[in-house]
Amino acid sequence: MAQALEAAVTLPGEDFSRVALTAAALDLLRTLRRQHGPLMFHQSGGCCDGSSPMCYPAGEFTTGESDVLLGVFEIDDGGPRSGFDEGGPSGGGDVPGDFWSLEFWMSREQFSYWSHTHLTVDVVDGRGSGFSVEAPEGKRFLIRSRLMDWPVPGA
Repeated sequence: MAQALEAAVTLPGEDFSRVALTAAALDLLRTLRRQHGPLMFHQSGGCCDGSSPMCYPAGEFTTGESDVLLGVFEIDDGGPRSGFDEGGPSGGGDVPGDFWSLEFWMSREQFSYWSHTHLTVDVVDGRGSGFSVEAPEGKRFLIRSRLMDWPVPGA
């Protein structure tokens, strides 16, 4: 599984990314942003689809003291720039445009269980349940995790 983009570090005292996106996840997020505007992820934990990351329009899911900001992605929208026709100056129609930020949040309780893992958001075919914005696309986000190979502070 190739990681396409690592999130910026957000946790105090850390100098490593805890979350990444695959190329497939990036492509779907670009499509979803054009449909829904700014986006965010929240990982709540639980069983079944509760363990899948949920993608919401930014601000639609309220975060607070019970949540941890694991990372922030700076994503190039990959779409045509304003003022160019669909062919764009290169003829391909895929001229990078503006960058936008996407926050990845996790419940503090879930983070206590997953603090030793690096998370990669990927996409698979199929519909999950819940209110995540990718459901109508016939896709769903999922987490692929791997143990980090360093001592976790306080562990």
